[in-house]
Parts: sequence; C-alpha cells; structure tokens
Amino acid sequence: MNNLLMPLAQLLAMSEGAGGLFDFNATLPLMAIMFVLLTVVLTYVFYKPVGQLLESRKTLISGNLAAASERLLKADKLHQQYSEQLKDARKNAQDIILEAEKGAHETVAEELGHARKDIAAENASKIKKIEEQEDSIANELETKSDEIVGLIILKIINPSPQG
Repeated sequence: MNNLLMPLAQLLAMSEGAGGLFDFNATLPLMAIMFVLLTVVLTYVFYKPVGQLLESRKTLISGNLAAASERLLKADKLHQQYSEQLKDARKNAQDIILEAEKGAHETVAEELGHARKDIAAENASKIKKIEEQEDSIANELETKSDEIVGLIILKIINPSPQG
C-alpha cells in the first residue's frame, strides 16, 4: 500500500510549489479589497438600517413602558380616590340610616305617648260615665228603697183586712 501512496505524495509535492495553501500573488490583495468592500456594503445596506430599526424599536418600547408606568400611577391614584369616596359614601349612608332609625324611634315613641294619653283620657271618661251611672243607680235605688220603706210603713200603720 505504501507503493500506491508514494506516487501520489510525489505528485502533491510537485504541485505544492505552484499554487499552494498560502500563495502570495495578485489574488490575495484582490480578495482583501473584496472583503473590505463587502463589509462596507453590508454595513451600509444591512447593519445600519437594522441598527436604526432596533434603536427606534428600543425607543418605542421604552416610551411605551414609561407611558404605561405613568398610567399605572394615575390608575393607583384614581383607585385611592375612589376608595376614599366610597368610604365616605358608606359613612354618610350609615349616618343617614342611623338618623332615620332615630327619627323612626322618636316618632314611634311620640305616637305611643299620644295613644297612651288617648287611652288614658278615654278610660277616664268611661270611668266618669260609670261613676255617674253608679251615682244615678244609687240615687234611683235610694228613692226606690225610700218608696218601699214608705209602703212598708204604710202597711204596718194601716193594715188592711186580710181575709
């Protein structure tokens, strides 16, 4: 196998002298110029527009974040204000309810007092009527008893014949 590879190695050694791996001829500076031109063209055509696009996007995002944080702060302030207003409204509603209950209790107590007075007055008038009736019945009873006593006395004094 060594015999087969030997002519190939000699062939490679002969061709290496002309156009080897690092051949310094006119193509090297041409390749360097082409590389520099490619980087310049890529810079102006691709990198700068992409960089500007990324920069404008970054500016837009940071502006949106700043606006969102401002809106969030404003929303927090509004939430606090609404919470305070709601707390005040609840307190006012409780005060109104307590005042209404107090008024209702006063009205009930007043009406109850009037009803008690009316009942007391009605009871007093009924008692007075009963006392008047009692007096009239007592007077009538006294007159009737006087009449009966008078009749009894007459019967005792003037006996009528029996029989």
